[in-house]
Amino acid sequence: MGKRQMHKDKRREAFLEMIRNDPFQTDGEIAEALNVSVPTVRLDRAVLSIPELRERVRKLAESSVDKVRSLDSGEIIGQIVELKLNNTGVSIFETSGEMAFEKTGVVRGHFIYALAETLAIALINEDTALVGVANIKYAVPVFAGNTLVARCELRDVKVIGEKRYFVWVRIYVKKTEVFRGKFILVPMDAKSLQEKRRSGITSAPDS
Repeated sequence: MGKRQMHKDKRREAFLEMIRNDPFQTDGEIAEALNVSVPTVRLDRAVLSIPELRERVRKLAESSVDKVRSLDSGEIIGQIVELKLNNTGVSIFETSGEMAFEKTGVVRGHFIYALAETLAIALINEDTALVGVANIKYAVPVFAGNTLVARCELRDVKVIGEKRYFVWVRIYVKKTEVFRGKFILVPMDAKSLQEKRRSGITSAPDS
């Protein structure tokens, strides 16, 4: 009995470590990693007072969205669950059949790009920021029902005529990278944007 209890304690310690390192893992993924059943994982969650994935995501999102300066909450694609302005950010996005091509079930690229773009913009500690340049790559297909985890990082800030933020975004399905993007973002104040809109100027910022 003592040996069995020690094994259980070690398993739950490993469980906690997994959640600390990556709070976005499903019960099924944790069960596979720990070589136990999903019901066992659910029991361990109850004992350890760890909420289920959707609740974890909701709580993290609530604490992160108020930090965003450059976008309104309704403009964000996915749920931002971790945000350190001008540093790093994480967003979660649940794909569905309505987002996919009917023939293949592959999610349309503009949904994936929008997830990356809005996370990159949200990372910037400015009132408004626009994408000046985007260098993107779709690595492997994403299928309807896949959960996307986007991670971004501010790599550099340069002043080349204007201030420019260089942001890297990588998107994963489980541990597989499905998208990567390098964005150059230019901050713009609301007054300048309104003037451009009124004058009909629609060109992007110089790269």
